[in-house]
Amino acid sequence: MRGLNRADAAQELAAALGELKERSGLSYQELGRRVFMSSSTLHRYCSGKGAPGDYDIVVRIAKECGAAPGELSNLLRCWNAAEGEELDPGSASAAEILDTRPASQAASDLAPADTAAGRPRARQRSLGTRLALAVALAAVVLSSAVASNPHKTDTALVPTPVETTSWTQAPTPVSPELFGVTMNSSSGAVPSFRVGALRLWDSETRWAQLEPGHGEFDWSTLDRLLDGAEQAGLPTLFVFGGTPAWAAPSGRKAAYPDGSRAAPPDDLDSWDTFVRALVGHAGDQIDAYELWVMANHPHHYNGSVKTLVEMTRRASRIIRAGDPQAVVVCPSITELWKEQAHKYLLRFAELGGYQYCDTAGIKLYQHQVTDPPETMLEAVRKVDRTFQLAGYHLPLWNTGTTQTLPLNDPLEENQAANYAARFYLTGLYARKLGLARMYFYAWGNGSIPLVLQAEGQPPTKAGLFVSRLQQWLAHAKVRACGHGLQITLPENVWQCEFLVPDENGTFHPARIRWTHTGTANVPEGAGAQRVEYLDGRARTVDSQDTERITEQPVLIRYGNSGTNQPASTTSKPSK
Repeated sequence: MRGLNRADAAQELAAALGELKERSGLSYQELGRRVFMSSSTLHRYCSGKGAPGDYDIVVRIAKECGAAPGELSNLLRCWNAAEGEELDPGSASAAEILDTRPASQAASDLAPADTAAGRPRARQRSLGTRLALAVALAAVVLSSAVASNPHKTDTALVPTPVETTSWTQAPTPVSPELFGVTMNSSSGAVPSFRVGALRLWDSETRWAQLEPGHGEFDWSTLDRLLDGAEQAGLPTLFVFGGTPAWAAPSGRKAAYPDGSRAAPPDDLDSWDTFVRALVGHAGDQIDAYELWVMANHPHHYNGSVKTLVEMTRRASRIIRAGDPQAVVVCPSITELWKEQAHKYLLRFAELGGYQYCDTAGIKLYQHQVTDPPETMLEAVRKVDRTFQLAGYHLPLWNTGTTQTLPLNDPLEENQAANYAARFYLTGLYARKLGLARMYFYAWGNGSIPLVLQAEGQPPTKAGLFVSRLQQWLAHAKVRACGHGLQITLPENVWQCEFLVPDENGTFHPARIRWTHTGTANVPEGAGAQRVEYLDGRARTVDSQDTERITEQPVLIRYGNSGTNQPASTTSKPSK
């Protein structure tokens, strides 16, 4: 606060707190109870006889008294001037101060982790109020970034992600299974770069291909794929779809040359027989089962929702009897931009379908393949709201993309590489909404807009970027993700915070930052020591340095250790 010394700032802070307290109509005793401090301490803060040593205290008082965004912004300026403190842009604490609801309401929104569903419930915040305050708090940061950055691009023509709420949580391990890929191969080969999980689809493993005749099974292709996955130590997700022609002779033909149908089988006993034979043959080589692909798209399923729920019930019972540790994934829902998709989801829930599953399958992809991956968060938010209406809180697995993907033109190499890494970072950002796994579509296919690795070829730049991202996050623990003004960063900057282990197994703070479009110059932050880039470069920095953040994510490592807990090793889950 220019022109105001620390003593004057402290008095102005006290006067503002006192005015808020009087306006609230709360007694010192009641307000103290609500913000977890004694009435005498609260009186000292409001009378100027003492000053809060932590801005969190100021926030709690202000929120409980119903402070407006502008008032909270003024309190921040006063407290900074009184304490001689500066806010570290992008820190988790910076995100916390932007929640302007009463403290009692904020506390009620922080639900305990649902360990059974594997879904940590992070605090929900009002985006509108936080953005209003964030504009005041981040004006200096944003104007500095734009003014000092002649390379910043015009973002007007780039779709802007919406409804992206920042969040914090207790440090939680980043599961390697987050980094999944769909296998468009039948050879048994696996990616030569690092991935965390495999999904089988468009790999010659449709029902019609595995049971070409009634009771006649051909497991040769499936066995090659499962053996390859087992040798690589990767968990495998099998996908049901493509009813054999013999099981639904009058059903609508699917868009495949094998004559498979988009209809359910005429006799559900045929379904039971196939599921039972598959589970019995594969044993524990299959870790999870997606019970139908794109269930709400007529090219893949045109039967009734009631029949699909019954198929889900039967398959779940058979799978759990044959392999109790296998994960049952409910049929995946696509076209989540459309209201009709959410009506389908609600109908499936209404008929009880989700009670038979461990997780829910959804298809996440951008409106256009050239849109930033972060725009997928809009669909995740809509899915979360729909599940709230349905009364279910299952973890979400993103199991693919749209069937029209191959019709699009290839992405430019650098854009493809950046989008590939940010595909998984977007999934990590959506963790607070229950998104637990991302399956990129697809590995082995060289005729789609974004190729990680065509079978028989070396990894593309995109594949190498995905591999390095996973190296960065091996054994890491995520503790916060935030976006732009909400965490006092420029509006186009995204960030996730982690604890990452060093070579001795000691955890240190780290941040991954990127933009959805354009560039921005952002201070590295207190304790910064090293910046690493997805192309393998690295440089030594300190807290006085500034980083030019671009659409290619960077990792910033910090020196102060978070914990001495050793990093754990990971392997394929035991069955």
